[in-house]
Amino acid sequence: MRDIGRGRVALSHSTRRSTGQHRDARSGMQLDPQDELLLHFVGNCFGANPPKAIGVAVSGGGDSTALLHLMHHWAGGAGVTLHAVTVDHGLRDAAAGEAKTVARICAGLGINHSTLHWTGWDGKGNLQDQARRARYGLMAGWARERGIEMIALGHTVEDQAETFLMRLARGSGVDGLSGMASRRHADGVTWVRPVLLQRRQDLRDYLQRHGIGWIDDPTNEDERFDRVKIRKAMQVLADLGMDAERLAGTAQDLGIARCALELQTQEVAERTVAIENGDVVLDRRQYRQLPLEIRDRLTTHALCWVSSAKYRPRRAALSDVGYAILKGKASTLHGCLITANKNSIRITREYQAVKDTVCATDATWDNRWRLIGPHETGLEIRALGAAGLAECPEWRATGMPRRSLLASPAVWKKDSLIAAPLAGLGNGWRTKALFGLDHFISSIISH
Repeated sequence: MRDIGRGRVALSHSTRRSTGQHRDARSGMQLDPQDELLLHFVGNCFGANPPKAIGVAVSGGGDSTALLHLMHHWAGGAGVTLHAVTVDHGLRDAAAGEAKTVARICAGLGINHSTLHWTGWDGKGNLQDQARRARYGLMAGWARERGIEMIALGHTVEDQAETFLMRLARGSGVDGLSGMASRRHADGVTWVRPVLLQRRQDLRDYLQRHGIGWIDDPTNEDERFDRVKIRKAMQVLADLGMDAERLAGTAQDLGIARCALELQTQEVAERTVAIENGDVVLDRRQYRQLPLEIRDRLTTHALCWVSSAKYRPRRAALSDVGYAILKGKASTLHGCLITANKNSIRITREYQAVKDTVCATDATWDNRWRLIGPHETGLEIRALGAAGLAECPEWRATGMPRRSLLASPAVWKKDSLIAAPLAGLGNGWRTKALFGLDHFISSIISH
């Protein structure tokens, strides 16, 4: 066996044990030591108390097909019910037929299977990125509808190495280069990668040993896509000693560093951050004394938390904001307004980012506000704005800055302001922030 980073093991063709085979009593499958080791890694991924139902993402390719069969074998002994899901992106004529092939395989194994369809591609932007986001969104919705808390993905060591190189080419920092997590929580689902420590070839060897076929996606050879170019470049890098295991090991080491940095950022936030009506307020004196990396992390988290953005701002733009903060100047980034005075730094929602955001009064506004009051037809929530603030004579008594109140939620009936609770005009309404300081601090840690 060969080490990958710290405490990780992948199968090696040259070091297989020769202790013979035995037939598994449940499935009748003839198991050899390599099968047993793969099954060991899969089982370890889910621990001693796995969920009663687990989803498996299956495209029909070698990696996901191997994962499906390994999990089917493991689930029988663990008392777990599997549900398989395939996403047809509608980008290739053969995709529908491949989904049907996966469905037949699942039927033969007694596994419930669903095919989800994406129709959102408009021919613009980054196809692979949009398809990936759509795929995860569809699968998360599918799982939530069925009460499935966990979905297994078939990513391998090579996928981890490819992701590392792609992010390196984009200039990613520690967070991006830490690669894919073996387990993370997003969109109400826990995503796990049971074979992330295994080589792609070892999974194909498993399939071949047991006479199991798989589908080769022709786009895996299409050099229009960055991942395919990276995959071919890795063949050259391997000759220089930078093989998939070495690259994946580096990603894992950076993941350990990322955890340490997140913990330090969390500790800093506990003593320097306050939340005031949705604004993040930082102690400026302590902020100035922080190491640059921790300062940037804290600022980034505040920007993403206020704006509900999933992706962090670019480092160059973040540096400009940091410089403005130290000079006491106002700046905007990520849909937020950042201001600083002698004692504090305030990060609030920028009015321009929410001026067109509208919803019913019984819905969530800007992903973080609910309004409680006498709902009725014709009422809606919009940003207060300058015209609305002019109708709130007591707004100064709230202690909130004018710029913050401009982007605060207000109840409107067409062009008439009904209520603006944060600006002192309640009229029977009150605001409820969905997230507070506890959430701000806890969400610093990646899940």
